[in-house]
Amino acid sequence: MTGPGDWKVRPATGADAERLALVGSATFLESFAGVIDGDGIVAHCRNQHSAQRYADYLDQGAKAWLAEIAPGAAPVGYALTCAPDLPQAQDGDIELKRIYVLSQHHGSGIAAALLSEAVAAATGHARMLLGVYNGNARALTFYKKHRFAVIGDRRFDVGGHTYEDFVLARTLTSDTQ
Repeated sequence: MTGPGDWKVRPATGADAERLALVGSATFLESFAGVIDGDGIVAHCRNQHSAQRYADYLDQGAKAWLAEIAPGAAPVGYALTCAPDLPQAQDGDIELKRIYVLSQHHGSGIAAALLSEAVAAATGHARMLLGVYNGNARALTFYKKHRFAVIGDRRFDVGGHTYEDFVLARTLTSDTQ
C-alpha cells in the first residue's frame, strides 16, 4: 500500500526481523521512557523486541506489515498479528500483537494503513484483540476511532514491574466477508 506522501506499507518477511526489532525497541522506548522503569524497558526490548523474537513469530505463522519512508526505505512502523495470547481470547480470534509507529510519523496515516492491512488479512476471524497500556490515551483514542472496545484487562510485566493493560476487541465478521 502506498501512502499519500513519502511512505509505503508492505508485507514483512523473516528477512525483515532486524527492521521490526529496531522499530519495536525504538517505539517502546519512545512511548514509555519516564512512564516505565528504565531498566525494565531495556530488559523488555532485549527480550521482546529482538530480531530472533520477530523471526520466531513469523516462523510460527504470524503476519507482519512494515511501513517504510523514502528516500531509502527506512522502517518507521509496523503491525504484527498472531494467534491470541490474551485471557479474553475465544476460538476464532486473532491478536494484533503490535502496531507501532515512530512518533514523528503520528498523524501521517501510517498507523491506519497498517491496521487496514492487518484487518484485511484477518479473513475468517471473528474478532481482533489487542492489549494496550491503560495510561496510553493516544493509543486508546486511535483504537476507539477504529471500532475497538474494552472487553477486559490484564497485568503486563515489564522488567519485573507489573502494569495494567486494557484488552480491546473489534468484531471482524462484517469487515472480512
